[in-house]
Amino acid sequence: MLLVEDEPEMAGAIRDGLRLEAIAADIAGDGDTALELLSINAYDIAVLDRDIPGPSGDEVAKRIVASGSGMPILMLTAADRLDDKATGFELGADDYLTKPFALQELVLRLRALDRRRGHNRPPVREIAGLRVDPFRREVYRDGRYVALTRKQFAVLEVLVGAEGGVVSAEELLERAWDENADPFTNAVRITVSALRKRLGEPWIIATVAGVGYRIDTAGEEGERG
Repeated sequence: MLLVEDEPEMAGAIRDGLRLEAIAADIAGDGDTALELLSINAYDIAVLDRDIPGPSGDEVAKRIVASGSGMPILMLTAADRLDDKATGFELGADDYLTKPFALQELVLRLRALDRRRGHNRPPVREIAGLRVDPFRREVYRDGRYVALTRKQFAVLEVLVGAEGGVVSAEELLERAWDENADPFTNAVRITVSALRKRLGEPWIIATVAGVGYRIDTAGEEGERG
């Protein structure tokens, strides 16, 4: 998600809290940075403070709506009057949360927005004996429930979404962590290794040397053949 917040301490606290919930957030401290990041990255959700330097949060919301991306917008602001909320929704906001707020409430609202966003995609993904439910956050392999950590689930969700295609370590780092993750970290390798063990044998996550990782669908394709 993209978090547009001009108070560095608050932005950092929100990002760290969301990270514990396996939600990766990039931070923009002003409108210009927000628009630049939106032009570069594909985000699932935008959380906007309305009163920010440069183009306002309202202007950023207008740009998102005009782009036709369908990206959900949650306005996070101290402006709590009914008129403020009304204008926010008129601009295209999908939800509105006023400061101060509880982080858990923000997480619940983000999850709800993601469920709505997902109405055009299969709610459950199945590949090579895996069944991944991103909304219930449940994973089954050949009918057996597999308990995963939040980060392991986030990585698996990206790999399953690639439908057998190769996903680079860089892409996993970008999508399952956030832009502040150390590009030289071995977190991806460690997480994939632990995930592979959790899913059990025969190993279903294949390593493509020098390229990345993919879900091994060979067995599935062989059975179809």
